[in-house]
Amino acid sequence: MAPSAHHTHPQHEHQPRHDHTHTSSTVYSPGDESALAHILDLDAEVLASQLAEVIDWVGQHAEGTPLTIADVGAGTGTGSFALARRFPTATIVALDISPAMLDHLQTAALRQGLTERMRTVQGDLDAAWPAVGPLDLAWASSSLHHFAEVDRVLRDIFAALTPGGLFVAVEMDSFPRVLPHDLGFGRPGLEDRIQDAIAHAGWNSSPNWSPHLSAAGFGLLEERSFAAELNPAPESTGRYAHAFLTRIRAGLTHQLAADDLAALDRLLLVDGPDSVLRRDDLSVRGSRTAWAARRP
Repeated sequence: MAPSAHHTHPQHEHQPRHDHTHTSSTVYSPGDESALAHILDLDAEVLASQLAEVIDWVGQHAEGTPLTIADVGAGTGTGSFALARRFPTATIVALDISPAMLDHLQTAALRQGLTERMRTVQGDLDAAWPAVGPLDLAWASSSLHHFAEVDRVLRDIFAALTPGGLFVAVEMDSFPRVLPHDLGFGRPGLEDRIQDAIAHAGWNSSPNWSPHLSAAGFGLLEERSFAAELNPAPESTGRYAHAFLTRIRAGLTHQLAADDLAALDRLLLVDGPDSVLRRDDLSVRGSRTAWAARRP
């Protein structure tokens, strides 16, 4: 099935991928899923308050109590577990193309005591929709833009939902920012240039899903932006920044200037005085857009 809610984000070149993400498939190859899982878990930890706000909004749009919920492109289960907490009587069906991601999710479900309510289904949704039965709610976070035939997948989700069923899609508007404008070395604005390079590369880009949802038969309920600005940053932000910038350093080697690469190297030197793991001036800024739509 399509990538997880994760290799991932806003409009421009829509390049379907068949690996994962919240981070770019250019940054992550299918072979380093453990690194991807690590950053997805850190993303969920650092931006927990933003996810909680989105999930609360989902609850406002849900009609009644959903009995069966699908997490489309579940990855490490960030959405699955948040939905399980919000809807404590629901069964969660986690769909993903990656057996490794689903194994990671099952381990986390065991740790959280949710194995009886969590079902994993491995498959490629670009090939066929799996036989998971009727759904009351479907959730796709940072995953829709990975499908090669997203309009067909949306029609499949529509068909799987019960009448009145809710579908929610979420996309990052851009990768979260964590660095100060002036690092105290190198040229100010390093993160601005990183974001520009990411946008130019088309990583994790996604369109406005509203017309696609309408074309699939959904009635659009609301499109909403959720902003996060965390200062001081959560305790795990340094580890999150280190994991993400390590991937950026590898993925943008030929897009960033030599002095910016040198600045990244200083940030990533674990024991260095300028290491991102040691800085106390990090903050977290980012936004996601969500669409809520209902099957009539």
